[in-house]
This record gives sequence, structure tokens and C-alpha cells, in this order.
Amino acid sequence: MLVINDDCINCDACVSECPNHAIYEPDEEWAFADGTTLNGMFTKADGSEADADEKHDALSDEFFYIVPEKCTECKGFHDEPQCVSVCPADAIFVDEDNPETEEELLAKKAVMHEN
Repeated sequence: MLVINDDCINCDACVSECPNHAIYEPDEEWAFADGTTLNGMFTKADGSEADADEKHDALSDEFFYIVPEKCTECKGFHDEPQCVSVCPADAIFVDEDNPETEEELLAKKAVMHEN
């Protein structure tokens, strides 16, 4: 899973690079439906149910943030996380305490981009 640390300068260079719309502005609510094919009730990659349209509280009120449940580290889209490559502050990195396998990341992508 990718995270943004407090070195973030809130430049928003990463936002448009994310194929899953997993990166949000400080204090912005998020939803699974944002930037994905999801709507209404759906089954997440972990087997639990969720409402794609439900708005969730922001995960940060100071810096841009990445929603872990939407981040696929660009697997299935690009060879490397695009947000990391464009961040001028080097504020985005893999959270070594919460690693995800390629299979887990691709499963999230498959759920969010069905068609």
C-alpha cells in the first residue's frame, strides 16, 4: 500500500496520475465510485460488501492522502506507481508495515474496473 507522508507540499501532481482516483485533497470526502466503474452495492476484493456511492470521511485534513482500499500501486495499468514518479517532494512511498501482494492489488483493480 502506498502512503503520503507529511513531506507532501499539496501540489496535486499525483491526483491526475492515479488510475483509480485513490488520491484525494486534504479534507475531501471519498467514495469507491469516484473514478471507477462501481455504483451501488458491490463486493470488495476481500469479500465484504460496500456501497460504492457512500461518502467516507477524509483520511487527512492537512495533506493529500491515498485511500488504501482503492490503491493498486498502478498494477494492471503501469509498471510502477505513477504518483511516486511525479511527486516533487518524494512524499509517497510503500508502507512496509502493510505490504500487499501483486495478486491482492490486481484483485482490487478487477473489482473497481469491471466492464
